[in-house]
Amino acid sequence: MRSERIKKGLERAPHRSLLKALGFTEEELKRPLIGIANSFNEIVPGHLHLRQITEAVKAGVREAGGVPVEFGVIGVCDGIAMNHEGMKYSLPSRDLIADSVEIMAQAHAFDGLVLVTSCDKITPGMLMAAARLDIPAILIAGGPMLTGLYQEQKVHLISTFEAIGKVRKGEMSEKELQELENCACPTCGSCAGMFTANSMNCLSEALGMALPGNGTIPAVFSDRIRLAKETGKKIIELWEKEITPRKILTKKAFENAIVVDMALGCSTNTVLHLMAIAKEAEVELSLKVFDELSKKTPVLANLIPAGPHSVVDLHFAGGIPAVMKELSKKGLIYEDTITVSGRTLGEMIKNGKVLNYEIIRPIENPYREEGGIAILYGSLAPEGAVVKTSAVVPKMLVHTGPARVFNSEEEAYEAILLGKIRPGDVVVIRYEGPKGGPGMREMLSPTSAIIGMGLGDSVALITDGRFSGGTQGACIGHVSPEAAEGGPIALVEEGDPIEIDIPHRKLEIKVSEEILRKRKENWKILEKNLRGILKKYHHLVKSGAKGAITE
Repeated sequence: MRSERIKKGLERAPHRSLLKALGFTEEELKRPLIGIANSFNEIVPGHLHLRQITEAVKAGVREAGGVPVEFGVIGVCDGIAMNHEGMKYSLPSRDLIADSVEIMAQAHAFDGLVLVTSCDKITPGMLMAAARLDIPAILIAGGPMLTGLYQEQKVHLISTFEAIGKVRKGEMSEKELQELENCACPTCGSCAGMFTANSMNCLSEALGMALPGNGTIPAVFSDRIRLAKETGKKIIELWEKEITPRKILTKKAFENAIVVDMALGCSTNTVLHLMAIAKEAEVELSLKVFDELSKKTPVLANLIPAGPHSVVDLHFAGGIPAVMKELSKKGLIYEDTITVSGRTLGEMIKNGKVLNYEIIRPIENPYREEGGIAILYGSLAPEGAVVKTSAVVPKMLVHTGPARVFNSEEEAYEAILLGKIRPGDVVVIRYEGPKGGPGMREMLSPTSAIIGMGLGDSVALITDGRFSGGTQGACIGHVSPEAAEGGPIALVEEGDPIEIDIPHRKLEIKVSEEILRKRKENWKILEKNLRGILKKYHHLVKSGAKGAITE
């Protein structure tokens, strides 16, 4: 028992006295000590109900014979942090979360961990910690938010972002916008579409680190409480059987997750996060793996923001087990991987069944033949760039247009809302990468403004930053090397022709190598006055092509 290092022996009398100060009995000191990492706070809607989830987890731990000890973990709401300086802190929080869970688990010698999470960077941060520590661990999320209803249409957070452009165009009044914002986010939970939070919580099932239903059971359903109790019981079973994350997080498990990622059209942020988790698990994972699997994985679901269906719809259609069951029909799933359920993935999805073939298409009749994410390379992105193909209208899969260059998100957003961007343009936003931002901000406001201004089928956006899972359109992010490292995106000038060819995985700046070489000779980095955690992050973070990990 790992916790014996703080409980057993003559020399541990001081430690035991401190544990008894917590109210622990002699009997409890003989049981496994399970850390419950609770990311509850009162500012993130996806986390507002996590006290209840955590209490259910603790009940399950006690029922199975363990001693639960809860500790707090920070969490950022990406929606609230969007389009201002706050978004620079979102991605750095992922690594801070991983570090804080590691510190708590190591300092207090927990025998196992239950990771209570919900939103964008918290889930991957906790999974990174689990892989790093390699002690028994299991994840339980808070679950997705329900969609709202406005003028007989499903609405959600992204509806409000896109409505800003409609107001600027005169297609919607400010009163109507207020009515929309009052009903767009009607419950607690992670925002209703296949955005980053729900993407990662669904992929946690495919990785084998969460029980079936983790990604899709709605936040407000009693099923979520029961799942939390089962999760609490399972951690004791994992401890008894000595099943640790690195036995689960194998190369096959990551490939399973990527295949499900492609089939669902998940957020492009999953590329960053899966690579970072793999790094902690000591599994080699590159951008090329994502593209190889994308080319042979069909899109089986048309989920918000790419389509009309919510994650709750996906749940009622059979959830992640049903999706994996369909994918297994063509041998796209490794069924011999082990999971926190105590069963192999094949056993876990054996009874998976599609209950609505419009929401989860049969694999013989997919929405698209290739997966929802593609990796592009070329003179503008020698180390790669990422695009959510499932959210790109067909006419924009191949596009060439003049560059409209901006050195920050704010500059681009203002230009879009002022009507300065024209059909055919390629908006380039740079110095927003991991180092350059720093923090690799999400460009949800500019992309939503493009949609709201009616330019979604004629304007592309390219950035060394990243995108929200709610982004739709021809939006290419994670361009590497980034501008702050002197990548080609730093050398783009106003009007340069930019060629996008998603089917052939190309992203090119149509300017001669000689001209680019001369521009590079005269290039100077855009300096920013940094302090605090952003200064540390700037010095430690690596390329987006490597998952924006810190070393």
